[in-house]
Amino acid sequence: MRSETVIRQVVRMTARQTLETELRLRLEQIEARDLYRRRRIQDAPQQPRAIVAGRPMLNFCGNDYLGLANHPEIIAALCEGADRWGVGSGSAHLVNGHSRAHHALEESLAEFTGRPRALLFSTGYMANLGLITALAGRGDCVFEDRLNHASLLDGALLSRATLRRYPHSDVGALERLIADGAARLIVTDAVFSMDGDLAPLPALAVAAHKGGAWLVVDDAHGFGVLGRGGRGALDHFGLNADEAPVLMGTLGKAFGVFGAFVAGSETLIETLIQFARSYIYTTATPPALAVAALKSLEIVERDTWRRERLMELIARFRQGASQLGLALADSRTPIQPLLAGSAARALAWSEALEASAILVGAIRPPTVPEGTARLRISLSAAHAPQDVDRLLDALAELPMHA
Repeated sequence: MRSETVIRQVVRMTARQTLETELRLRLEQIEARDLYRRRRIQDAPQQPRAIVAGRPMLNFCGNDYLGLANHPEIIAALCEGADRWGVGSGSAHLVNGHSRAHHALEESLAEFTGRPRALLFSTGYMANLGLITALAGRGDCVFEDRLNHASLLDGALLSRATLRRYPHSDVGALERLIADGAARLIVTDAVFSMDGDLAPLPALAVAAHKGGAWLVVDDAHGFGVLGRGGRGALDHFGLNADEAPVLMGTLGKAFGVFGAFVAGSETLIETLIQFARSYIYTTATPPALAVAALKSLEIVERDTWRRERLMELIARFRQGASQLGLALADSRTPIQPLLAGSAARALAWSEALEASAILVGAIRPPTVPEGTARLRISLSAAHAPQDVDRLLDALAELPMHA
């Protein structure tokens, strides 16, 4: 009996050692392919003037498109919210974590987006998981753009519906796929996070109508930047709630705070409250963050100059890049990818810029397809024209054909 116990202990120890070896090998393999990811330690608030490990840097990495992440009015609102509501929410929204502050933000977001209701989620990832799994299941078919964000793809996989992916922004291909099977949802990013281009939302809305599907739009990178008063990509294209019934937006990018929301009909929101597991089974975000987001919403509507300056900086950068002969993607948004091709080249470019005290992220597979590694340059209204010029000067020194 004792010998059997010893044998089982040895087997368990061997299994643990085997797993450790396998994990170590897996890490070594991705490092050998220049795909290993490392975190930087920031020593300053999110802003163009970053401090990384004690070293001053010019930051072109973030998604703080309107320069609100370190805005004094929003900081003051967060402090006031903490004084009023404390730090944590204490529970899930459906237990006792749903505060008046959360509710006020939901009502303001509904009004801002022109929808009857809005529902707060902790993150955009959780919002996408929750809404797709609540709206689709076994026997349904979900159609998604091949370059959709991972959270949208994961939501479809988790729903156990059939996931069919169409070529990037190819509405004709989507319509042919829909003809082969009943469509439940057509799901797309509004602004593609690694390419900066806009989805053909009007054509997708027509395809959804013809196919009897709901169009689900993730406007994480358009919300606050595009449309009247920053109302997003749907407003930019003049699409209403009938044409795009499900809108997801985030508050941690252009709005500079944290969290996400889904906006839509009364029926949609009540369905999510009842069936979206990533909403039901998680602690609500701190009410103080909702207070801060309300202030951010006010500033987004008030400070129209932020979007104007951002568009001027985008134009300045693209003109300078064109003069340098740089191969930029066709993007009119703050996301400006510079294609490198190989992961090794993208990493080398990023490291060369970092040596010049400029932060630009090297985006490599699996975030982007093989052979399309790139620098993801992102601009903010908080950048100055001379910041853009300094970046262009540094890009001009990169070995583009090495």
